[in-house]
Amino acid sequence: MGNENATSWTEFLLVGLVHLRTPNIFFGAILLMVIIALLGNGLLLVLIQRDSSLHAPMYFFLSQLACIDVGQILVIVPKMSANFLAHRNTISLGGCVAQIFLTLTGGGAECLVLAAMSYDRYVAICRPLQYPILMRRTTCLIMTAGIWSLSMLSIMPIAIFVQSLPYCGSNVIEHYGCDFPALLKLSCADTSAFEKLVYLDDVVILLLPISAIVASYITILAQVLGMRSVKGRHKALGTCMSHLCVVGLFYGAAALTYTVPVSSYSAQRAMIYSMCTTIIPPMLNPFIYSLRNRDVLAALRKLFLKCAPHK
Repeated sequence: MGNENATSWTEFLLVGLVHLRTPNIFFGAILLMVIIALLGNGLLLVLIQRDSSLHAPMYFFLSQLACIDVGQILVIVPKMSANFLAHRNTISLGGCVAQIFLTLTGGGAECLVLAAMSYDRYVAICRPLQYPILMRRTTCLIMTAGIWSLSMLSIMPIAIFVQSLPYCGSNVIEHYGCDFPALLKLSCADTSAFEKLVYLDDVVILLLPISAIVASYITILAQVLGMRSVKGRHKALGTCMSHLCVVGLFYGAAALTYTVPVSSYSAQRAMIYSMCTTIIPPMLNPFIYSLRNRDVLAALRKLFLKCAPHK
């Protein structure tokens, strides 16, 4: 299997954790962050589902974001944990391609959901009288269906191409999960032309939503600065700051992850970037939205009061 005429690998070794100096500490840190992320996002989903005051479009999209965050974790961490605990670091080619497809689809959907949330804030602040018409429940459902369809359709060709590549050299992936650039480096076929198309696709997936977000918030800022009421200005800015924090966190990590050429790939950097897109944002997002949102905090207090034992 060491030459191009040999049978292609159908199984790979994930050795990202094994080669760390302190794998147990790293694994424990990941598990702690994952537990916090699952509890935080799970609680947020329960609040949005149970409390009628959180049935507005903004919270509908926030629930989509929470589902994406949970999904991103479940795609990578269970397999990583099973391999680490069982001391078996293998993953099949099909499993590897599935991980890549689901991770990239979730990342693309998150970009578009964040753009949809910025549009929701734009309509709420700049066109409040038209908000009930422009952001109807049906409109939100159509936008969500479009988000997931567009994300899956844009990633499907990548998954099909990766599945069809021959892997005739090493089958060792220096990562705790299947990483798209790492898999391309293991192929014995010329992937340079495809890498350029994927790079362009990544830039478009990141560039178009972030352009919509920037345009929305420039308009929002101009509208807010023109408000006479200081209280209204603070309230409008308060509803936007949480979203801007999440946008900055996600897009900063995504830009580092998806726009770096395969030729510049570094296994250590890839693992750090992967954590910054698939584990750290899901852990922080519920806190960012909860701590700066009065409606979420009020719903949380009502839930605790309802669940607390009565004397």
